[in-house]
Amino acid sequence: MNEIIRVNELTKSYGPTLAVDHLSFDVKEGEIFGFLGPNGAGKTTTIRMMVGLTQPSSGTAFINGHDILKEPVKVKQTIGLVPETSNLYGELTSLENLIYQAELYGVARKERKDRALQLLEEFGLKEHQENTFQKLSRGLKRRLTIATALIHHPKILFLDEPTTGLDVMSARGLRKLILDSKKKGLMIFLTTHYIPEAESLCDRIAIIVKGKIRIIDTPENIKSHAKEMEILEVGLDRVPDPLKNKLLSLSGIEKILIDENRIRFHTKNIGQVTPGIIKLFEEQGARMETINTLSPSLEDAFVKLTGLDSDLMKIDKPLKMGGE
Repeated sequence: MNEIIRVNELTKSYGPTLAVDHLSFDVKEGEIFGFLGPNGAGKTTTIRMMVGLTQPSSGTAFINGHDILKEPVKVKQTIGLVPETSNLYGELTSLENLIYQAELYGVARKERKDRALQLLEEFGLKEHQENTFQKLSRGLKRRLTIATALIHHPKILFLDEPTTGLDVMSARGLRKLILDSKKKGLMIFLTTHYIPEAESLCDRIAIIVKGKIRIIDTPENIKSHAKEMEILEVGLDRVPDPLKNKLLSLSGIEKILIDENRIRFHTKNIGQVTPGIIKLFEEQGARMETINTLSPSLEDAFVKLTGLDSDLMKIDKPLKMGGE
Protein backbone atom coordinates (compact mmCIF):
# COMPACT_ATOMS: atom_id res chain seq x y z
CA MET A 1 0.00 0.00 0.00
CA ASN A 2 1.18 3.52 -0.79
CA GLU A 3 1.38 6.20 1.85
CA ILE A 4 -1.40 8.78 1.67
CA ILE A 5 -0.31 10.85 4.69
CA ARG A 6 3.25 11.80 5.56
CA VAL A 7 3.90 13.87 8.68
CA ASN A 8 7.32 15.46 9.10
CA GLU A 9 8.50 16.93 12.42
CA LEU A 10 5.06 18.45 13.10
CA THR A 11 5.23 20.66 16.21
CA LYS A 12 2.91 23.00 18.09
CA SER A 13 3.83 25.22 21.02
CA TYR A 14 1.60 27.43 23.13
CA GLY A 15 4.05 29.74 24.84
CA PRO A 16 6.40 27.54 26.87
CA THR A 17 4.07 24.53 26.53
CA LEU A 18 4.98 22.00 23.82
CA ALA A 19 1.60 20.46 22.93
CA VAL A 20 2.84 18.43 19.95
CA ASP A 21 6.52 17.51 19.91
CA HIS A 22 8.14 16.92 16.50
CA LEU A 23 5.84 14.14 15.26
CA SER A 24 6.85 12.15 12.18
CA PHE A 25 4.87 9.20 10.77
CA ASP A 26 3.25 7.82 7.61
CA VAL A 27 -0.24 6.49 7.01
CA LYS A 28 -1.04 4.05 4.20
CA GLU A 29 -3.96 4.03 1.80
CA GLY A 30 -6.97 2.02 2.92
CA GLU A 31 -6.00 1.59 6.58
CA ILE A 32 -7.58 2.77 9.80
CA PHE A 33 -4.81 4.55 11.66
CA GLY A 34 -5.39 5.18 15.34
CA PHE A 35 -4.04 7.95 17.54
CA LEU A 36 -4.39 6.52 21.06
CA GLY A 37 -3.67 8.56 24.15
CA PRO A 38 -5.15 10.18 27.25
CA ASN A 39 -7.01 13.47 27.10
CA GLY A 40 -4.52 16.30 26.67
CA ALA A 41 -1.97 14.11 24.86
CA GLY A 42 -2.03 16.27 21.70
CA LYS A 43 -4.37 14.18 19.54
CA THR A 44 -6.84 16.90 18.57
CA THR A 45 -4.11 19.51 18.10
CA THR A 46 -2.36 17.16 15.66
CA ILE A 47 -5.55 16.68 13.62
CA ARG A 48 -6.23 20.42 13.59
CA MET A 49 -2.79 21.08 12.14
CA MET A 50 -3.15 18.32 9.55
CA VAL A 51 -6.49 19.65 8.26
CA GLY A 52 -5.48 23.31 8.24
CA LEU A 53 -7.39 24.59 11.28
CA THR A 54 -4.28 25.31 13.37
CA GLN A 55 -0.94 26.63 12.12
CA PRO A 56 2.03 24.45 13.11
CA SER A 57 4.88 26.07 15.02
CA SER A 58 7.23 24.06 12.81
CA GLY A 59 7.24 21.02 10.56
CA THR A 60 4.62 20.10 7.99
CA ALA A 61 2.52 17.25 6.62
CA PHE A 62 1.57 16.00 3.17
CA ILE A 63 -2.01 14.85 2.65
CA ASN A 64 -2.55 12.89 -0.57
CA GLY A 65 0.64 14.54 -1.86
CA HIS A 66 -0.36 18.09 -0.92
CA ASP A 67 1.62 20.20 1.55
CA ILE A 68 -0.70 21.42 4.34
CA LEU A 69 1.15 24.77 4.45
CA LYS A 70 1.46 25.46 0.72
CA GLU A 71 -1.71 23.80 -0.63
CA PRO A 72 -4.38 24.05 2.10
CA VAL A 73 -7.29 24.26 -0.35
CA LYS A 74 -6.25 21.07 -2.16
CA VAL A 75 -5.83 19.36 1.20
CA LYS A 76 -9.38 20.26 2.23
CA GLN A 77 -10.76 18.96 -1.08
CA THR A 78 -9.39 15.48 -0.41
CA ILE A 79 -10.39 15.09 3.27
CA GLY A 80 -13.49 14.84 5.40
CA LEU A 81 -13.39 16.01 9.03
CA VAL A 82 -15.61 14.90 11.89
CA PRO A 83 -14.71 17.05 14.90
CA GLU A 84 -15.41 16.00 18.46
CA THR A 85 -18.23 18.55 18.64
CA SER A 86 -20.51 18.68 15.61
CA ASN A 87 -20.46 21.72 13.33
CA LEU A 88 -23.87 21.12 11.72
CA TYR A 89 -26.85 23.46 11.86
CA GLY A 90 -29.48 22.66 14.47
CA GLU A 91 -32.39 24.27 12.65
CA LEU A 92 -31.76 22.45 9.34
CA THR A 93 -33.09 18.97 8.64
CA SER A 94 -30.77 16.03 8.06
CA LEU A 95 -31.32 16.29 4.30
CA GLU A 96 -30.83 20.07 4.30
CA ASN A 97 -27.58 19.79 6.24
CA LEU A 98 -26.22 17.28 3.72
CA ILE A 99 -27.25 19.35 0.69
CA TYR A 100 -25.79 22.51 2.23
CA GLN A 101 -22.48 20.78 2.94
CA ALA A 102 -22.47 19.45 -0.63
CA GLU A 103 -22.82 23.03 -1.86
CA LEU A 104 -19.96 24.21 0.36
CA TYR A 105 -17.71 21.44 -0.99
CA GLY A 106 -18.52 22.27 -4.59
CA VAL A 107 -20.50 19.15 -5.43
CA ALA A 108 -22.32 19.68 -8.73
CA ARG A 109 -25.87 21.01 -8.23
CA LYS A 110 -27.51 18.11 -10.08
CA GLU A 111 -25.68 15.58 -7.87
CA ARG A 112 -26.25 17.11 -4.43
CA LYS A 113 -29.65 15.68 -3.53
CA ASP A 114 -28.94 12.23 -4.95
CA ARG A 115 -25.66 12.04 -3.02
CA ALA A 116 -27.40 13.25 0.16
CA LEU A 117 -30.16 10.62 -0.17
CA GLN A 118 -27.56 7.93 -0.82
CA LEU A 119 -25.71 8.79 2.40
CA LEU A 120 -28.93 8.95 4.41
CA GLU A 121 -29.68 5.42 3.23
CA GLU A 122 -26.17 4.11 3.94
CA PHE A 123 -26.08 5.60 7.44
CA GLY A 124 -29.56 4.45 8.49
CA LEU A 125 -30.91 8.01 8.54
CA LYS A 126 -33.50 7.89 5.77
CA GLU A 127 -36.45 7.93 8.16
CA HIS A 128 -34.92 10.96 9.91
CA GLN A 129 -34.24 13.02 6.78
CA GLU A 130 -36.93 15.60 7.61
CA ASN A 131 -36.01 15.84 11.31
CA THR A 132 -33.97 18.86 12.35
CA PHE A 133 -30.46 18.16 13.59
CA GLN A 134 -31.21 19.51 17.07
CA LYS A 135 -33.99 16.92 17.53
CA LEU A 136 -31.83 13.90 16.70
CA SER A 137 -30.39 11.65 19.40
CA ARG A 138 -26.68 11.95 20.13
CA GLY A 139 -25.93 8.75 18.20
CA LEU A 140 -27.88 9.91 15.12
CA LYS A 141 -26.12 13.27 15.28
CA ARG A 142 -22.76 11.54 15.08
CA ARG A 143 -23.93 9.45 12.12
CA LEU A 144 -25.14 12.53 10.27
CA THR A 145 -21.92 14.42 11.04
CA ILE A 146 -19.88 11.59 9.51
CA ALA A 147 -22.23 11.41 6.51
CA THR A 148 -21.78 15.13 5.79
CA ALA A 149 -18.00 14.72 5.97
CA LEU A 150 -18.29 12.16 3.15
CA ILE A 151 -20.58 14.21 0.89
CA HIS A 152 -17.76 15.16 -1.54
CA HIS A 153 -16.21 11.67 -1.83
CA PRO A 154 -13.03 12.37 0.16
CA LYS A 155 -10.13 9.90 0.17
CA ILE A 156 -9.35 10.46 3.85
CA LEU A 157 -11.68 10.78 6.84
CA PHE A 158 -10.48 12.32 10.11
CA LEU A 159 -12.53 11.20 13.13
CA ASP A 160 -11.82 12.92 16.44
CA GLU A 161 -13.10 10.87 19.41
CA PRO A 162 -16.16 9.71 17.41
CA THR A 163 -17.87 7.64 20.13
CA THR A 164 -17.32 9.92 23.14
CA GLY A 165 -20.57 10.41 25.04
CA LEU A 166 -22.51 7.75 23.13
CA ASP A 167 -24.41 4.91 24.75
CA VAL A 168 -23.13 1.37 24.21
CA MET A 169 -25.48 0.49 21.34
CA SER A 170 -24.91 3.77 19.48
CA ALA A 171 -21.14 3.42 19.85
CA ARG A 172 -21.28 -0.16 18.57
CA GLY A 173 -23.33 0.90 15.55
CA LEU A 174 -20.94 3.74 14.79
CA ARG A 175 -17.92 1.43 14.92
CA LYS A 176 -19.62 -0.83 12.36
CA LEU A 177 -20.14 2.18 10.09
CA ILE A 178 -16.45 3.03 10.41
CA LEU A 179 -15.44 -0.50 9.41
CA ASP A 180 -17.93 -0.47 6.52
CA SER A 181 -16.44 2.82 5.30
CA LYS A 182 -12.97 1.27 5.32
CA LYS A 183 -14.22 -1.63 3.18
CA LYS A 184 -15.26 0.94 0.57
CA GLY A 185 -11.65 2.14 0.30
CA LEU A 186 -11.69 5.09 2.67
CA MET A 187 -8.54 5.80 4.70
CA ILE A 188 -9.54 6.73 8.27
CA PHE A 189 -7.48 8.65 10.79
CA LEU A 190 -9.04 8.05 14.20
CA THR A 191 -8.24 9.63 17.56
CA THR A 192 -9.49 7.92 20.69
CA HIS A 193 -8.73 7.42 24.37
CA TYR A 194 -10.71 4.15 24.43
CA ILE A 195 -8.15 1.35 24.29
CA PRO A 196 -10.66 -1.41 23.26
CA GLU A 197 -11.93 0.86 20.46
CA ALA A 198 -8.43 1.32 19.06
CA GLU A 199 -7.76 -2.41 19.31
CA SER A 200 -10.97 -3.42 17.52
CA LEU A 201 -10.88 -0.82 14.73
CA CYS A 202 -7.30 0.07 13.87
CA ASP A 203 -4.84 -1.59 11.52
CA ARG A 204 -2.03 0.37 13.17
CA ILE A 205 -1.91 2.49 16.29
CA ALA A 206 0.30 5.36 17.38
CA ILE A 207 0.38 5.74 21.16
CA ILE A 208 0.85 9.42 22.00
CA VAL A 209 1.55 10.83 25.47
CA LYS A 210 2.38 14.47 26.25
CA GLY A 211 2.77 15.34 22.60
CA LYS A 212 5.22 12.54 21.79
CA ILE A 213 4.66 9.24 20.00
CA ARG A 214 5.83 6.31 22.11
CA ILE A 215 5.27 3.57 19.52
CA ILE A 216 3.60 2.95 16.14
CA ASP A 217 2.66 -0.62 15.25
CA THR A 218 -0.19 -3.08 14.80
CA PRO A 219 -2.28 -3.88 17.89
CA GLU A 220 -0.88 -7.43 17.94
CA ASN A 221 2.74 -6.25 17.80
CA ILE A 222 2.13 -3.66 20.50
CA LYS A 223 0.61 -6.33 22.75
CA SER A 224 3.78 -8.38 22.35
CA HIS A 225 5.58 -5.79 24.48
CA ALA A 226 3.71 -7.22 27.47
CA LYS A 227 4.20 -10.87 26.50
CA GLU A 228 6.40 -11.65 29.50
CA MET A 229 3.47 -10.70 31.74
CA GLU A 230 1.16 -13.53 32.82
CA ILE A 231 -2.41 -12.89 33.94
CA LEU A 232 -4.48 -15.03 36.29
CA GLU A 233 -8.18 -14.23 36.52
CA VAL A 234 -10.17 -15.66 39.44
CA GLY A 235 -13.93 -15.44 39.90
CA LEU A 236 -15.15 -15.54 43.52
CA ASP A 237 -18.56 -15.91 45.11
CA ARG A 238 -17.78 -12.60 46.85
CA VAL A 239 -14.83 -10.31 47.56
CA PRO A 240 -14.72 -9.54 51.31
CA ASP A 241 -13.38 -6.08 52.16
CA PRO A 242 -10.50 -7.42 54.33
CA LEU A 243 -9.39 -9.49 51.31
CA LYS A 244 -8.82 -6.38 49.19
CA ASN A 245 -6.21 -5.04 51.59
CA LYS A 246 -4.49 -8.39 52.08
CA LEU A 247 -4.16 -8.94 48.32
CA LEU A 248 -1.67 -6.08 48.16
CA SER A 249 0.68 -7.91 50.53
CA LEU A 250 1.13 -10.90 48.20
CA SER A 251 4.65 -11.22 46.81
CA GLY A 252 5.30 -11.69 43.09
CA ILE A 253 2.16 -9.73 42.07
CA GLU A 254 2.82 -6.67 39.92
CA LYS A 255 -0.75 -5.42 39.52
CA ILE A 256 -4.22 -6.35 40.81
CA LEU A 257 -7.51 -5.39 39.16
CA ILE A 258 -10.86 -6.04 40.87
CA ASP A 259 -14.07 -5.93 38.80
CA GLU A 260 -17.07 -6.88 40.95
CA ASN A 261 -16.34 -10.51 41.94
CA ARG A 262 -13.51 -11.06 39.44
CA ILE A 263 -9.87 -10.44 40.34
CA ARG A 264 -7.00 -10.24 37.84
CA PHE A 265 -3.44 -10.82 39.00
CA HIS A 266 -0.59 -9.60 36.78
CA THR A 267 2.61 -11.52 37.45
CA LYS A 268 5.74 -12.83 35.78
CA ASN A 269 5.22 -16.33 37.16
CA ILE A 270 1.69 -17.67 37.63
CA GLY A 271 2.89 -21.00 39.00
CA GLN A 272 4.86 -19.26 41.72
CA VAL A 273 2.07 -16.99 43.00
CA THR A 274 -1.01 -19.23 42.61
CA PRO A 275 -0.56 -21.27 45.85
CA GLY A 276 -0.35 -18.09 47.95
CA ILE A 277 -3.43 -16.63 46.25
CA ILE A 278 -5.48 -19.79 46.90
CA LYS A 279 -4.34 -19.95 50.51
CA LEU A 280 -5.38 -16.32 51.08
CA PHE A 281 -8.83 -16.98 49.62
CA GLU A 282 -9.29 -19.95 51.95
CA GLU A 283 -8.23 -17.89 54.99
CA GLN A 284 -10.73 -15.16 54.09
CA GLY A 285 -13.58 -17.56 53.39
CA ALA A 286 -13.86 -16.56 49.72
CA ARG A 287 -14.86 -19.47 47.46
CA MET A 288 -13.36 -19.69 43.95
CA GLU A 289 -15.92 -20.24 41.18
CA THR A 290 -13.67 -19.83 38.12
CA ILE A 291 -9.94 -19.62 37.44
CA ASN A 292 -8.36 -18.81 34.04
CA THR A 293 -5.11 -17.64 32.52
CA LEU A 294 -5.35 -14.74 30.05
CA SER A 295 -3.14 -13.32 27.33
CA PRO A 296 -1.90 -9.73 27.85
CA SER A 297 -4.20 -7.13 26.29
CA LEU A 298 -3.48 -3.87 24.49
CA GLU A 299 -4.33 -2.18 27.80
CA ASP A 300 -1.54 -4.14 29.52
CA ALA A 301 0.92 -3.13 26.82
CA PHE A 302 -0.21 0.51 27.02
CA VAL A 303 0.46 0.59 30.76
CA LYS A 304 3.89 -0.97 30.31
CA LEU A 305 4.92 1.34 27.45
CA THR A 306 3.66 4.58 28.96
CA GLY A 307 3.83 4.04 32.71
CA LEU A 308 0.32 5.50 32.93
CA ASP A 309 -2.56 3.97 34.85
CA SER A 310 -5.06 2.68 32.30
CA ASP A 311 -7.88 4.20 34.38
CA LEU A 312 -6.75 7.60 33.06
CA MET A 313 -7.87 6.47 29.63
CA LYS A 314 -11.39 5.80 30.84
CA ILE A 315 -12.04 9.41 31.89
CA ASP A 316 -13.98 11.36 29.29
CA LYS A 317 -13.53 15.03 28.61
CA PRO A 318 -16.44 17.14 29.86
CA LEU A 319 -18.96 17.21 27.02
CA LYS A 320 -19.08 20.57 25.28
CA MET A 321 -22.29 22.51 24.89
CA GLY A 322 -23.59 23.16 21.41
CA GLY A 323 -24.94 21.07 18.54
CA GLU A 324 -24.55 17.84 20.45
